[in-house]
Amino acid sequence: MKVTPAFLRHEFIGLEAKVVKSTHPGYVGLAGKVIDETKKTLVLLGKDGEKRVIPKENSVFHFKLKDGTIVEVDGKVIIGRPEERLKRKIRRLW
Repeated sequence: MKVTPAFLRHEFIGLEAKVVKSTHPGYVGLAGKVIDETKKTLVLLGKDGEKRVIPKENSVFHFKLKDGTIVEVDGKVIIGRPEERLKRKIRRLW
């Protein structure tokens, strides 16, 4: 699935996410359900019940949608408060 501006306005809380690239090697491979989102971070709840705070700016995420589709998103594109993302015009990078 192509990452479209409509997806970038999507609500990420409740989706399964996995960090596939990061400048910090300790974040790569972390996965879980998105339980909170701030301006610069995503909070993932792992299968072990531990909360992990991942910075958006230095990471690339795979989000699994309800239909099973996996979408790769660069964290730099989703920086900002969720409510502000709806108002912002998103430059197409593809």
